[in-house]
Amino acid sequence: MTTIADKIQSFLDDLAIDAVEERVVEYVIREVHNGRKLAEALSDPYVRNRLSEEKLAHVLENPEIATALESQIAQSFKKKEFGFLD
Repeated sequence: MTTIADKIQSFLDDLAIDAVEERVVEYVIREVHNGRKLAEALSDPYVRNRLSEEKLAHVLENPEIATALESQIAQSFKKKEFGFLD
């Protein structure tokens, strides 16, 4: 039987995980806006040390990540710099 204390602890744990995910989303978006590739940002120790593979997949579903990538792709087309030589 689950006690009230267990339910409260579970709720607080979920809040903490959400806060970590949000900070990682902000970090990845900032890195992408600074010109880094998504794969590079995701392989940073900052990201890897904070999220499991499951949580990382959840972060990648965030619409803000998609918007940042769309912006980076649009800028690449404007500059005609596609990074194939990197």
